Amino acid sequence: MRLHNAALDLQWQQQADGYHLVKGSLDKTHALQQLSGAYTVLYSAGAPDTASGYDHQPRNFPGAQYKYLTGIWRDNLRPVPMNTAGTALRFFPGNATQQNDSTILFSAEKPGAAVQARWQLDGHDILVDMTLTAKQAGYYALSTPTLMTTPEAALDWGMVPGIFMGHALQRDLILAYAYGQGIPDKPVIARERTASTLSPLIRNKAGITLSVIAAPGTARDPWQKDHYTQNDWKLGLSLMDRSGALTPTLYHPVLGQDSSYMAPGEQRSFHFRYTLQTGDWYPVYQHAINDVYHFPDFLALKQTRHSLTARMLAMRHYLDDDSTSMWRNEFYKGQWIGAQSYLGGVVGSDKDAMKNADYGAMWMLAQMTGDTLLQNQRLPNALHFKLAQQQQEPGFFQGAATGQYYLWKSKKFTEEWGPYVEPIGLTYYTMLDVGNILLFEPGNTPLKERLRLGADKLLSWQHADGHWEVAYDHASEQPDFTDLRDLRPTFYGLLVAYRVLKDKKYLDAARKGADWIVANAVNKANFLGVCGDARFVPDFATGQTAQSLLDLYDLTKDAKYKAAAITTARLYTASVYTHPIPSTEAKIVNGQPRQDWEISQAGLSFEHGGTIGSANGAGPILLASHAGMFVRMFGITHDSLFLNMARAAAWGRDAFVDQQTQVASYYWRAMNAGAGPYPHHAWWQIGWITDYLLSEMALRSEGGISFPSGFVTPKVGPHLSHGFAPGHIFGTAVSLHLDDDFVRIDQPQVDYLGAWDASHKNLYLVLLNDAVTTTLATVTPGIKATGAQLLDEKGHPLQTLDAQGPWRLSLPAAGLRVIVIHVNQ
Repeated sequence: MRLHNAALDLQWQQQADGYHLVKGSLDKTHALQQLSGAYTVLYSAGAPDTASGYDHQPRNFPGAQYKYLTGIWRDNLRPVPMNTAGTALRFFPGNATQQNDSTILFSAEKPGAAVQARWQLDGHDILVDMTLTAKQAGYYALSTPTLMTTPEAALDWGMVPGIFMGHALQRDLILAYAYGQGIPDKPVIARERTASTLSPLIRNKAGITLSVIAAPGTARDPWQKDHYTQNDWKLGLSLMDRSGALTPTLYHPVLGQDSSYMAPGEQRSFHFRYTLQTGDWYPVYQHAINDVYHFPDFLALKQTRHSLTARMLAMRHYLDDDSTSMWRNEFYKGQWIGAQSYLGGVVGSDKDAMKNADYGAMWMLAQMTGDTLLQNQRLPNALHFKLAQQQQEPGFFQGAATGQYYLWKSKKFTEEWGPYVEPIGLTYYTMLDVGNILLFEPGNTPLKERLRLGADKLLSWQHADGHWEVAYDHASEQPDFTDLRDLRPTFYGLLVAYRVLKDKKYLDAARKGADWIVANAVNKANFLGVCGDARFVPDFATGQTAQSLLDLYDLTKDAKYKAAAITTARLYTASVYTHPIPSTEAKIVNGQPRQDWEISQAGLSFEHGGTIGSANGAGPILLASHAGMFVRMFGITHDSLFLNMARAAAWGRDAFVDQQTQVASYYWRAMNAGAGPYPHHAWWQIGWITDYLLSEMALRSEGGISFPSGFVTPKVGPHLSHGFAPGHIFGTAVSLHLDDDFVRIDQPQVDYLGAWDASHKNLYLVLLNDAVTTTLATVTPGIKATGAQLLDEKGHPLQTLDAQGPWRLSLPAAGLRVIVIHVNQ
């Protein structure tokens, strides 16, 4: 039996036990090796065993203090996810009917079940429709047949997007299965709830990538009609078949889960496709996202009730209000320090934790709005908080940050989840925050000395090969978390020190640290996160690594950092959901009618995914810190996936925004509950929105509009600070400006920012049409003008506008326009 077209040629041979796949080629030049054609059905007469192997793991993980992780890790070690439940019926089909050159119908009759499978070629894809008919009562799971396997020695790359990835098998089950650092050496079955794209794939050293992609609609819908269904398990994903051979594999239904119990005569269907291509794994991954799950089409559904700019303006007032922003001033060691209450989990807190989030955004918003309350009542005490957060007393921790949080009842700074100090915490809460402040206050000499104190401590803690420890125990001063390596951009703190202090020793050390990260994190696809409560499972620090390497490239022009940044950004796209396909289906959310696309997870990123990350229960987050970086990556690579993911995350997310404050929820599951216990998140939201808008302006104007960027913000991702120095709009030096009254726009999909020239006689209004169709908008100036001119995306005059307005404008799809408003002052 043979299937063939221009791309694929597959041949089966009937043997004593059925039809075996014995020969195949790809693109007529690449012979396929290790072919099989075996089918597997899992069966259990009774409900599958649920006894966990949690108590028999090689070391105490995650540890009793990690209350958010212990239960889910125990669940991961149960027989169904470990793929030891039930019995495996493995067979080759006994019957085959050739329907034409590109279609064969296989079937098999076995004692417990009958299976029929229709195989059809479609370019580089093989479409398969399987049906199982039960012959006896019990629980069944259909597996995708083993098309071809990859010997361990021939493995070049494998991934279940969002779960684990790597170039080799990882013998340490915890590093592989909990941290995603390599491929587990067991045929574990992952859940679709944190599989970002439903396409496990393997690339062999012969340069052939094989992926299996579930048909849309196979996996769970996280919000079914009117309730939360994130934890439904309808699709299992693996990189091994039940026998342990390396091959991308899907299971549907999942043994013991929804629809897996069948009475005699009942049927279940399973639709999927294999993709076989030569070359890198990334185009195969893109094929699943773009061609099968139609991710780019999502943007056409998006509508919004409030522009991103309007949200920033509303959040400014939210942050100005002591009550809504939960601002506190506390007296500490002879001075007032200020921060916002943090009501999430912090070890040792009695609902008295305080925290500041995005210092770059704080100083930026005060600068661009001229808000005197921010300037006079927020920033001074926030600065005192930052100074108090750094340990000055001589000793092992001098120069380091004493902790992310201040506990006002016990009057001490503390780390989130234990008595330890992380070198990356020094990078975050000393180097980044102090560095961003210094961009706005370059003459602050005492602050520069604090930066130097931190930089020198970071230097002293750096090992000779460039790496740092994950953490040090506060009492013993010995390394902590020694089972992990610091696969995070800790080196970036020294880049900050070099940019501000101009001492080359900091740049040299930053490069040494970056070289270690490229070799041990980027090239191996092994990363570590920064959330202490999740024991540092990979998170948005991976996105920060991409931006950190890009910033290092901008400083050094060393192409290896640019290449590593692109590689890391591509890997980070696997932290973004691309399923289910968004639709206009009517749903109910907390009693309110919504369309499916409004609450879609597609386009949203993880805080942390994998098998134990927060996305398992809470879903993705709305804090799209990566959006600006992804726009920048599109500008470098012209890879549309970056741009589509940025826009999918940023546009039309009203369903998650509290209407009164315009603050988005943190977790998807919270829907539009607002900031909740995290009021400081509004600063991060202002930071990422500004970074995204300025990145889009630079992209759409082909660099004609540009503003200098500062440093990434601590912890949540790669968005950069802005507003500390003039930028340029078509050659004119300008400074960012934003306030409530300078303009009104009647279309919420039109975002905007303002900028004054040095004379303050010309206000530049940059308009972005954040829709994929042409938009007509009425723009009404809020300042008295003597004239106005409309410019296109390249700065060319389009028309002279009536000075008084309003102006009725047509903005091209995903386009840009600039209005120059002339003012006499």
